[in-house]
Amino acid sequence: MASVAEDPQDAPDGQASPDEYFYSTFVMEYIVPKGHEAIFRSWYERLTKAAKGFAGHTRTDLCPPLDCGDGVVKWYSIVHFRTPEELNRWLKSSDRAEIFEQGRDTFLAYRYKSFSTGLEGWFSSHTGGAESSSLGPPPWKQVLAVVLGLYPTLMIQSMVFEALGIMQAWPLPKALVINNLVTSSILTWVVMPRVSRGLRFWLRPAYRLTALQTNVIGAGLVLVALGLMASVFTYLES
Repeated sequence: MASVAEDPQDAPDGQASPDEYFYSTFVMEYIVPKGHEAIFRSWYERLTKAAKGFAGHTRTDLCPPLDCGDGVVKWYSIVHFRTPEELNRWLKSSDRAEIFEQGRDTFLAYRYKSFSTGLEGWFSSHTGGAESSSLGPPPWKQVLAVVLGLYPTLMIQSMVFEALGIMQAWPLPKALVINNLVTSSILTWVVMPRVSRGLRFWLRPAYRLTALQTNVIGAGLVLVALGLMASVFTYLES
């Protein structure tokens, strides 16, 4: 959605270049707990007031909240600056970082999209910085899901390589490199997509309320599956 630059000389006399009608826009999606609407609005007013003090700010819009059910309410804000440089100056400012940190308790998670700034795409989480979100499943569910896919992959791969005599005489460091490449490829393109689809009722984002019964059933299925596979592989190895 970034504008296409045109030569200003192409514009009719007395009229602005078409490129001047476009602004750099930053869209935020917030997940706000029910009952925190007033707190969120108060915090957002502070954020907006600070943005207005930066050069290039043109306007800020806050859309009506969207009730998605299960206790999830989404709020969308749209910030406009004249140029990508002015928008990035605001986004990287210490003022915004400080206000954002103070508002952590007003929302559960967030994500954003920026237009004409070189930051195209949605970001569910960031690492190495102050901004982060929890749009994925809780870490403990991710661990169980990965182990569910990784354990049989490693066992079957090891058994096949041993049966075929592949890399059996290789030095351990070199063998591990190849094994890890093969394992990661199988997990990425074959195993984990199927695990995710099979457990999608349970692998819900952290901000979505999940019934205790659902959590117990999902975790129980994973543990039972791991136990059964361990028994099968033990039998095959004996």
